[in-house]
Amino acid sequence: MAKAFGEAKKKGVNADDLGERASHIKEKIGTLTSKAEEAEKDLHLLLSVTPNLARDEVPVGADEVDNKLVKTWGVIPEFNFEPKRHFDLGEALGKNEGNGDPLMDFETASKMSGSRFVLLRGPLAKLERALANFMLDQHIDKSGYVEIQPPVLVKDDAFYGAGLLPKFADNAFQTTENHWLIPTSEVPLSNMVSNMIIDKDKLPLRFVAHTPCFRSEAGASGRDTRGMIRLHQFNKVEMVSITHPDQTAHEHERMVSCAEGILEALELPYRRMLLCGGDMGIQSEKTYDLEVWLPGEDTYREISSCSTCGDYQARRMKARFREDDINGKKQKPRFVNTLNGSGLAVGRTTVAILENYQQADGSIRVPEALRSYMNGLEFIT
Repeated sequence: MAKAFGEAKKKGVNADDLGERASHIKEKIGTLTSKAEEAEKDLHLLLSVTPNLARDEVPVGADEVDNKLVKTWGVIPEFNFEPKRHFDLGEALGKNEGNGDPLMDFETASKMSGSRFVLLRGPLAKLERALANFMLDQHIDKSGYVEIQPPVLVKDDAFYGAGLLPKFADNAFQTTENHWLIPTSEVPLSNMVSNMIIDKDKLPLRFVAHTPCFRSEAGASGRDTRGMIRLHQFNKVEMVSITHPDQTAHEHERMVSCAEGILEALELPYRRMLLCGGDMGIQSEKTYDLEVWLPGEDTYREISSCSTCGDYQARRMKARFREDDINGKKQKPRFVNTLNGSGLAVGRTTVAILENYQQADGSIRVPEALRSYMNGLEFIT
């Protein structure tokens, strides 16, 4: 239209109608561009909160009632006394020694930080540290994971890449400097390969980290308000694998076995559950939960969740690899697959040890596997 207007002007022809039409089109382009940008934002938001597709073997269901029991391991301990909950045990530990302060202290933590925080003292603090070191050594020395010490503050892109934004913003803590406190080290570990094309021969990549984790526990009002099961800050050892799509199913089973190996070495009874579609996280295409037996509650509680995310996170992170050349022709990059699993939640493992290894006098027998990490200590009294 602009070209026709210019040519008409050159020929001395009246082109007012062309000018008006051109102005109208220009105005319409501005309006449509704005609408297109809004539509693009809406589409992006819809795609951002659309869950991954479940694998065929995942049970159909709405919640934990429809999860499938895969296996159980270990012997449920029997006591000749009424077993106590971990917080009753922890708050009693240390009362008869030194200044009488409890080894598990919710009151002092609450004065500083409010509810859902805990302060551990002396041998109980050492037990948490011993557990983390034991878990790391098992995963590194026996299972070939590479230890990482990642940042615990990350930016929006890393949170989005891991699948946590925008859907789970309310369950995380954000700083005034536009950083997020990680709810699990899955976030920085998986983002180590963002915007990369990885050499196929380097796959699988296996990372493990021990970090503090932070969760607002939005929506958890009234649930597990006492004790260490659901805290705003807790420690966790996390495993992340970056794989070729053909390796994913095998890597998932391998990862779950690594987590199970920790529970078995500590002689803690557990069961493996295959989660139904409605109980999985938005990123997952298949998830196993490991649930440890807690005598004080007389039930199993989740202690590890191991998931394969397919290429769901990789698409967000633009994490890719390239297949071998075919007949000298370079192949297009493909998205990697990502997997993550708790190996284990350290605080919940402490809870499990307190309840499963409790004695009639309230002391706690230290598991054999941890004694070398505890300078030979056999009992916490």
